[in-house]
Amino acid sequence: MGKLAVYKYFSMMFLVAQIIATVFTIVALYGGDVSPIGHSARAMLVYVLPLLIAINVLLTVYWLIRRRWLFLLMPIVTIACCIPYMGTLYQFRSLEKGADGKAGLKIATYNVAMFNRETSGFMAQDILAEMRRQKVDVLCIQEYSDVSGDKLNSVSYKEYFPYMAVGREDMVIYSRYPIKKSDKILFDYTNNSAMWADIDIKGDVIRVYNVHLQTTGINRTLHQAGKLMAQDYDVSSSRLLNAIFGNYTMGMMFRASQANIVATDKRQSPHPAILCGDFNDVPYSYVYNTMLGNMVDGFKECGSGWMRTFRGKKAVRIDYIFHDASLKGLTYYMSEMTYSDHYPVFMKVAL
Repeated sequence: MGKLAVYKYFSMMFLVAQIIATVFTIVALYGGDVSPIGHSARAMLVYVLPLLIAINVLLTVYWLIRRRWLFLLMPIVTIACCIPYMGTLYQFRSLEKGADGKAGLKIATYNVAMFNRETSGFMAQDILAEMRRQKVDVLCIQEYSDVSGDKLNSVSYKEYFPYMAVGREDMVIYSRYPIKKSDKILFDYTNNSAMWADIDIKGDVIRVYNVHLQTTGINRTLHQAGKLMAQDYDVSSSRLLNAIFGNYTMGMMFRASQANIVATDKRQSPHPAILCGDFNDVPYSYVYNTMLGNMVDGFKECGSGWMRTFRGKKAVRIDYIFHDASLKGLTYYMSEMTYSDHYPVFMKVAL
């Protein structure tokens, strides 16, 4: 095979790779428009969108080097289509100076992972101290535990947050403003749940939703596999991958159903709503799109820099604060507290 033939062969391979990358990226961008129930493969493409965008960036560099201007249009147009998605993960703006000092409602959401079952109460108290420092008005906690050793967190939190609404035992909303009414939203076949509280803020009632959707189950699967291998059981890679894929697919379906329930409840709210919590899903997924509806993603509105809320190797955004369009966001950020596998998220809303 001559040099020209080799050259043409590799050019054709890169062109085929470009077409595949473009098609997969566009399909992934709209993967969250359909329920994963019956469309799991399409829905899963959303999770590799960052990788697909990176591939298109590399292909852009390749076509530039090769000066193939016609082919260069494909990755450029594809990346341009991804700009709204990229805005859910990164914002170039800087936080407005003094915005956090403006009048409004400061809300925080934090999956505290049962305070790591720590018995001295130090973690719970340090988290409370951080909420004081951040001047939080409403705190939504997932995976909450009221017991820290011989102390009740609800008692120690009451000095700063005099009002409290409890959903399922691991869900709570603390507030510095009176809570007029609250209710829990239970999901079938799981311990995950949601809740809401109507909070009276100087005569204006805001309904705050605290949500904890189904987990992926991957960490639990890996933990179980590790225990089996430690006991000299044979756990093949194929069996492990099948278990992970099965759990992930099942988790997507559970979350889709749960998101539909919460979104339906939210649409019936007689008051402006703020929806926050641990969705266990990424931006542009079916869960994200369903929960967002016609609300505003606080980070896209007034966030800054790179947003991730899950600690560790999977630096992804799965915790959110959304609000009705009738409200205006002032600030949105996360704090790198290390007491959980999640970071707390903060937002201030002008009323």
